[in-house]
Amino acid sequence: QVHLVESGGGLVQPGGSLRLSCAASGFTLDYYNIGWFRQAPGKEREGVSCISSMAGSTYYADSVKGRFTISRDNAKNTVHLQMNSLKPEDTAVYYCAADLRPVQAMCVTTANEYDYWGQGTQVTVSS
Repeated sequence: QVHLVESGGGLVQPGGSLRLSCAASGFTLDYYNIGWFRQAPGKEREGVSCISSMAGSTYYADSVKGRFTISRDNAKNTVHLQMNSLKPEDTAVYYCAADLRPVQAMCVTTANEYDYWGQGTQVTVSS
């Protein structure tokens, strides 16, 4: 059974860093596109970043480009989102998701392309 679990969220001061992890069970992450999304209170869900399966190409939303980095740890069947220079506007619940169409060269952060979702982890950036 496919299962995704996010971890690594918490409270951090502006300018700080966090590393989120998305651990998978029931399937091998590196065969599939993985996306990170976030949703702040009262706002729509936003696609943050994704990494493709085949070529390992990545995408970042303009709001996080240059500050966030997505990566795979295939040995641990995990995808990470390293978040640096955090801002209060990064405060949200962060979700990872898996697109189970195998072996794609590119990825997109369109939510309805993703089949399985984790439960989310809260990130709060505040002084």
